[in-house]
Amino acid sequence: MKVKCVTLGCKTNKYESNAMEQSFKKHGYEIVSEKDEVPDIYIVNTCSVTNVAERKSRQMLRKVKEVNPQAIVIACGCYVQVAKEEIEKIDEVDIVLGINEKNNIVNIVEEYIQNKNKVVKVEDVMHESSFHDFGTTTYTEQTRAVVKIQDGCDRFCTYCIIPYARGKVRSREPQSIIEEIKKISEKGLKEVIITGIHIASYGKDFNNEKTLEYRKLYNYKNEFEKFNPKDDLHSGGFRLIELLEQINKIEGIERIRLGSIEPKLINKEWVMRVSKLKKICHHFHLSLQSGCDETLMRMNRRYSTEEFAESVKILRKYYDDVILTTDVIVGFPGETNEEFNTTYEFLKRIKFYKMHVFKYSLRRGTKAKKMPNQVDGKIKEIRSKKLIELSNINQKNYDQLMIGKTVKVLFEEREGEYYKGHTENYIMIRAKTDRNLENKILDVKIKEMSNNELIVIL
Repeated sequence: MKVKCVTLGCKTNKYESNAMEQSFKKHGYEIVSEKDEVPDIYIVNTCSVTNVAERKSRQMLRKVKEVNPQAIVIACGCYVQVAKEEIEKIDEVDIVLGINEKNNIVNIVEEYIQNKNKVVKVEDVMHESSFHDFGTTTYTEQTRAVVKIQDGCDRFCTYCIIPYARGKVRSREPQSIIEEIKKISEKGLKEVIITGIHIASYGKDFNNEKTLEYRKLYNYKNEFEKFNPKDDLHSGGFRLIELLEQINKIEGIERIRLGSIEPKLINKEWVMRVSKLKKICHHFHLSLQSGCDETLMRMNRRYSTEEFAESVKILRKYYDDVILTTDVIVGFPGETNEEFNTTYEFLKRIKFYKMHVFKYSLRRGTKAKKMPNQVDGKIKEIRSKKLIELSNINQKNYDQLMIGKTVKVLFEEREGEYYKGHTENYIMIRAKTDRNLENKILDVKIKEMSNNELIVIL
């Protein structure tokens, strides 16, 4: 039987989709991906981060039966987890699975094939306390491998549904992570992306016994600072920094790229330690969301713009070529013109290389949905365009400074007459060449900027 998986949302979702595909493959199923291939089993791994993502999920679930009326349609993922009743009512869906049920998807499908009765299995993830490990997955994006290290989030930002979809923080055992990355290295891949729902919280759920076990395993001193809720991103004896120090030792891996990280993680001690790890890419995605303190408080973001600016200052002190990117929400409930202008001026001062701008979207079950002074859609659109323009200016100005410099590029794939790839700090480079450069890291000199793209000629 042929299996096709369509994924909406983040890298964590894509990682889990790949793991489900590999589970089917191990059981003798054929995985298909081309548009014209008709699957017998169709998986839609849903997203719930915005209303648009939920709408796309519903459209995908209904559309597949038009292609193959006999196909088994499976809905799983975040949207299912927070809106099980809605998904159950979609006639085209045969199997409804939550977050944790993904691990057992093959057995559930084979049970359905035998009984032909609609299956609905969605556990209450809020009471889940252990990480559900897919094992060695090796999900790749071009020449990079994505590795999931944790699940869940306990930040409860007022606009976000994800803590309810993913549950509390659950960290993957470091041995499992190291084993997966070693196998990635054996395949010849040079770069890994560390991902999860809130990777800055990695290890905060390890008790003292587990912490001692891991510290002994990796030759850390047995003494450690016990977990302190007031400093929940740094206290405890085996956290993200300790994990990165171990990954940095794996032979064959040349780059370690971090997914989105919590701004409060960045302090002097953390950056001092991580800057000694030569394989860590000099690109940090710090999710800001707003440059106005009043808006940040309503969002429950737990830091001020002053604290954020200090984190940026520390990173730029230790990395002279650091690239900073961010997420910003415009039109959050109560965001006045004055608050937006404060955000705009703050963003001008920080000078991010690139900003991902989102218009605030009402989310069921969140505090922000009930907040007064919801912002009109037309105002959101105007504010969004203004920040996107600023982002484009920042990126262009920085890229122009790169002309004439020599940089290391990991080349990923051919696109027309160019091979494209990224520098260590995640700047896109295009090389005009007839050579096959896939998965090669080369020193190249940037010659020019054409159509807002940096070009080298080999």
